[in-house]
Amino acid sequence: MKRSVLITGGCGFIGSILTERLLDEGFSVRVIDNLMHGNEEPECFKNDPDFEFIKGDVRRKEDVVDALTGMDNVIHLAAIVGDPACKKDPVLAKETNLDASISLFETAKEMGVKRFIFASTCSNYGKMADSGGYVNEDSLLRPVSLYAELKVGFEEYLLSSPRDDVFTPVALRFATAYGVSPRMRFDLTVNEFTKELALQRELVVFGEQFWRPYCHASDLAQGCIKVLGADRETVDRNVFNVGSTDENYQKQMIVEDIKKHIPNVKIKYVKKDEDPRDYKVDFSKINKTLDFNITKTVVDGIKEIKAELEGGTYGDPDSALYRNS
Repeated sequence: MKRSVLITGGCGFIGSILTERLLDEGFSVRVIDNLMHGNEEPECFKNDPDFEFIKGDVRRKEDVVDALTGMDNVIHLAAIVGDPACKKDPVLAKETNLDASISLFETAKEMGVKRFIFASTCSNYGKMADSGGYVNEDSLLRPVSLYAELKVGFEEYLLSSPRDDVFTPVALRFATAYGVSPRMRFDLTVNEFTKELALQRELVVFGEQFWRPYCHASDLAQGCIKVLGADRETVDRNVFNVGSTDENYQKQMIVEDIKKHIPNVKIKYVKKDEDPRDYKVDFSKINKTLDFNITKTVVDGIKEIKAELEGGTYGDPDSALYRNS
């Protein structure tokens, strides 16, 4: 029998890629998504007998029970994603990112799910104590936004849950995503910078000196698949950063890479010292433990986004359809 996977938020930026990858890998895939950003049910999978879509909300217990019925595994992506979106509606953020996640977790356990993979974030690290070093999975978490606070809160709940012989929860701290996706977003740093400069606009960059790790959405999806295929003992109640140590960037470094592919750009740097988020992340654990390696770099992402924009793929790339906030 095919292994079954429920993806919450499976029509999103990462989820839409993950859905396709899992179907290609021979999994039976069910997606639950409330389509809150105006995106549509994925027509491309409609005739695939191994795909099922449920329009539902992870905050509703009846939707969750319907979605979990018969599932072996859960990849929990559904969330109010990013600092601006959480700040805009903190009540919805808490209901979705913490309360609904706890309810989903407990219901999954009760219904016999074997593996529960939670998409967390490297934003949990906040600001690194040593500006010359790297943070890893054992570093102190120092969330400085509601988005990160809620991710840390659910991580702590997941990791402290009582052990049993079947249910296997895992937390994945994703690097900052970028790249082309069926559910495209232009409110992500690499994507936004490339869009603005490809459209010959002046790019205003705030806090160009701060560090973040970046990872293509397709590689983040592959990280989830690696965890699905790993031995239970290796991943049970474990945490993995997902990305590459070589892909830590300052914003100015991203701009310099874009300039190599888009000439005659206009850049304005605005000094910003008060942004507390500043972290370089070590990703050696997932590489050594799960043999995970990225397949695309920030430069690859810049080139593919530029090509899509030049080809007119998105019509109006400034549309609200391509933003989460």
